[in-house]
Amino acid sequence: MLAFTFPGQGSQRPGMGAPWKDHPSFDLVADASDITGRDVAALLLEADQESLTRTDNAQLATFVMSLVVLDAAERLGVEPGRCAGHSLGEYSALVAAGAIDLESGLHLVAERGAAMRHAAEESPGTMAAVLGLDEDGVEAACLRAEGEAWVANYNAPGQVVIAGSTEAVAEAGRLAKEMGAKKVLPIPVGGAFHTPLMAPARDRLRKALGDVSFHAPEPVVIANVDALAHPVAADWPGLLSAQLCSPVRWRQTVERLLQDGTQTFVELGPGGVLSSLARRLLPTADTIALSVSTPEDLQRLVEVLAGESALVQAAADQRAGERFHVDERLVLSPAAGLFAPAEGLEQLIPGKPRHEGEVRMEVGGLVGTVGTTDIRSPFAGSVEGILVLPGERVSSGQPVAWLRANEEGAS
Repeated sequence: MLAFTFPGQGSQRPGMGAPWKDHPSFDLVADASDITGRDVAALLLEADQESLTRTDNAQLATFVMSLVVLDAAERLGVEPGRCAGHSLGEYSALVAAGAIDLESGLHLVAERGAAMRHAAEESPGTMAAVLGLDEDGVEAACLRAEGEAWVANYNAPGQVVIAGSTEAVAEAGRLAKEMGAKKVLPIPVGGAFHTPLMAPARDRLRKALGDVSFHAPEPVVIANVDALAHPVAADWPGLLSAQLCSPVRWRQTVERLLQDGTQTFVELGPGGVLSSLARRLLPTADTIALSVSTPEDLQRLVEVLAGESALVQAAADQRAGERFHVDERLVLSPAAGLFAPAEGLEQLIPGKPRHEGEVRMEVGGLVGTVGTTDIRSPFAGSVEGILVLPGERVSSGQPVAWLRANEEGAS
C-alpha cells in the first residue's frame, strides 16, 4: 500500500515554486491567489527567508506548494491507500482525501496561520529539537524545567521537538543534555506551536472550522492528535482544533501506517523531512520512503512504483529487444485496463504507417487512457512510439509509450 504524506511549516524555502513554474499543475497557484486575495506566486517564487518564516506566509506557501505537487502526482494516476500530514500538512492530507475542498482548505489555512501568528504575539515562545534522547527523557526534562515547556512533536526515535517560553525551553534543553541528549537545536519558527500557548488561536480556528463542510475522507487520514484513522467526517473539526495545542504524534503515525500495510511512503511538497524521518522507522529494505518536491522527482516516483525490474522486463517484452538510450523515457500505465491512445498518437501504434514530422509531448500531456484513467507523461519530448495496441489490456506499471526527452524533460 502507498501513503501520501505532507510536510508542515518549516519545510518552506525561498524559490521553492521555481521548478514548477512551467508545469501545468502550477495553474493551481493562480486559483489560490484568487481565493485568498494573496499573491501566492510571489510567496513561492520571490519571497525571502525572513518573509517565509512569518507564520501566516509559511503556512499558506507550504500548503499551496504541497497541493501543486499533489496535482502533478494525480496527473500521473498515482493514488494512495492512506494519507497523513505533519501539523499544517494534515490540511493538505484532508484535501488529498476529499474531506475538504481546495477553497475550504485555503480559507482554513489562511485563518489558522493568522490566528497562530496573533497567538504567538500574545504569548511569545520558541521551539527546539532534542536529538539523541528518548521520549520519556525529553518529557522528564520539560517537567523538571518547572516552566512553560512541553513536547510539541514526537517525530522519530531520537528526535523530539519541545516548545514553550524561551526561558523554559532553554532550561529543558540544558536538562536534556545532562540526561544524555546529543544536541539541542533551536528551530526558527514564529511561536511555541502545539502547546497550550496556542490556546488563544483555538476560538478563531473553531469559528472557521464551523463554516466548512467536511466529508468522509477517502482514503482515510491518520490524525496527528491520536495517530488513528478517522473515517467519520464529523470527527475532523474537533481533531483540527485540538491539534493546535496538542503534540504531533508523527512517530506513532508512521508506525500506524506500517501496521496498516503501507510499504511506500511518498512525501509531496517542499523539503524532504518526512521521508527522512520515515526511513528511521522502516522495518525492511522493501519498505520505501521518497520525497517529491520537484518535477524531476516525478520520474523517480514512477520508477519506484513500477519497480526497476518491471521497467526493464516490460521494455524488453514490448520493444522486442530495441535498445533505449539515456535520453529516452518510458511512460507507464497508472492502472490496469483496456488501452486507448490519445488523439493524434494513433500513427505511432505498432504496424501503423507513420506520418512525417515530430510528435511533441509536454509534461502532463495526455498519452491515452486505461479505462477511465488518463495516462499523462511525466516528461517532455518527442514521442517515438506507442508500445501497445488499442483495446489491448495492460497492467499497472506497464510501459505504453516511449519518448526521446528534451533537455528540460530529461532528468
